[in-house]
Amino acid sequence: MAVADGRSWRVTAQHRLSRSQFESWFVNRPIGLVIMEACGSAHHWARWMNSLGIEVRLLTAAYIRPYVRRNQTDSTDACALIEAARNAQIHPVRVKSLEQQALQAMHRARSLWMSTQTSRINALRDLRREFGIAVPEGSRVGVACIARSLADDASGIPVMLRATMMALLDEIKALEARIAQLESELAAAARVNAACTQRLSIPGIGLLTATAMVAATSGDVTHFQSARHFASWFGLTPREYSSGTKRSLGGISRRGDVYLRMLLTHGARAVLHAATIAIRRASRLIRSRRGP
Repeated sequence: MAVADGRSWRVTAQHRLSRSQFESWFVNRPIGLVIMEACGSAHHWARWMNSLGIEVRLLTAAYIRPYVRRNQTDSTDACALIEAARNAQIHPVRVKSLEQQALQAMHRARSLWMSTQTSRINALRDLRREFGIAVPEGSRVGVACIARSLADDASGIPVMLRATMMALLDEIKALEARIAQLESELAAAARVNAACTQRLSIPGIGLLTATAMVAATSGDVTHFQSARHFASWFGLTPREYSSGTKRSLGGISRRGDVYLRMLLTHGARAVLHAATIAIRRASRLIRSRRGP
């Protein structure tokens, strides 16, 4: 930890503190501003310092790296934070509330269970494929087909392997129950949150996207200059390579929250898919009215 003069931004002292020393150090001194990297537990400490009346700025780690001189150490990182804080173009990260972090933790748990479930389904598919048994596409259809083949003694699956495959199948069912329970908890939280309810009214945005957006932004996006800046924060705007009068736009930058960008992309695809189906239905209705 480095201490700097508020007027000259020069480092006046450096300390290496334990957790208990860290807390008592801030309690016993008048502190005007604390600058931290937006990493693990940073939001917790920011909320705690705000309760003491201390202003906290959380800076994105990627923007601090260019200010690190020589080897990366705690001392050089602290000095880099001070230099980055002086740059007016680097905007601090908003401190998340307890509700926001709880929603994010629920989404992370769901993603972890979903990836585990997918790996178990793929393992069962591979085991059946080794014995020449194909599985139809789709997780629900595939799991149902696997369960039927395990119940059939004449399916071609070796007897000594059936217990192992049944254990994998039980894990998949248990994960499905956990995911369903977590989604019901997210739905209950969304019903009492005005920001979630507002986002659920937008076509293409469902429960997961609405709660994830509130977890990331607390439902307040007024600090973004425009809708384009909001999309840029998600990494959905194209990369730009410009010089002089030449302007070249590439693919999307893919910066920002990967999980939230994935949900928004799936939501946009759902809207386009629904529009395509509606157009096909309308065209079939028009042809039926015209007759052969």
